[in-house]
Amino acid sequence: MHHSIANLLRSAWIWAATAALILLWAPLLGSIRLFDFEPRHLRTGRWFRRLGRVLAKINPWRIHISGSENLHANQAYVVVSNHQSLGDIPLISHLKLDTKWLAKAELFRVPFIGWMLRMAGDVPIDRSDRRKGAQALLRCARYLREGCSVVFFPEGTRSRDGQVMPFNEGPFQLAVREHIPILPLVVEGSGAALPRNSWIFGGIQNIHLRVLEAVSVDGWNIKQVPALRDAVRQRIVDELSRLRGAGRESRPSK
Repeated sequence: MHHSIANLLRSAWIWAATAALILLWAPLLGSIRLFDFEPRHLRTGRWFRRLGRVLAKINPWRIHISGSENLHANQAYVVVSNHQSLGDIPLISHLKLDTKWLAKAELFRVPFIGWMLRMAGDVPIDRSDRRKGAQALLRCARYLREGCSVVFFPEGTRSRDGQVMPFNEGPFQLAVREHIPILPLVVEGSGAALPRNSWIFGGIQNIHLRVLEAVSVDGWNIKQVPALRDAVRQRIVDELSRLRGAGRESRPSK
């Protein structure tokens, strides 16, 4: 794929600025964590998400957030989102919610980023080990019981082509067992902003984050989890199609 010199230079600048911010933020977060005696370390988590919002600002992104009226600050949610790129993380960090994130264990081994994930109380998951996977979900359940939302990417990895891949059952089992509503999110545009397996950022991008209406788990039992999972996934798929359709309609005709 051919990239312009301007694109390469801009990408190099964004990565350098990102690295500098991460290096600066780690000791800042460490000092906040030192005095954050609340068991859930919510203040540390809020400052870590703030890094996400700052990282979004150094990118050439036009961020559009809709559906915020579906968020209720005092409600804990099992938050599920489709996953297009690493750009989804700073995007979802804009939500006004106290959250913990379930993330791949490999990320926790990355210097600075991994340290901050641990300080913020996020939860590592090793999907190759079922026992460790179950332990991670138990930790998520504890956060939910303590009134803190947990963010999941139920596809398990980033989509290669922007299509929504099959969802894992874990977050939906958790929602039913803990009787916590599911909050579906739809992200669109981040795949083009930072394509998978590339370090080159796209140009100016419209990136959408849409918060859908929460799904109550009242009346659902554990045997119905696959149907619940598929129903929530379908809502995300349908909304993604609508967003893409609206994007095509708003483009000027050539």
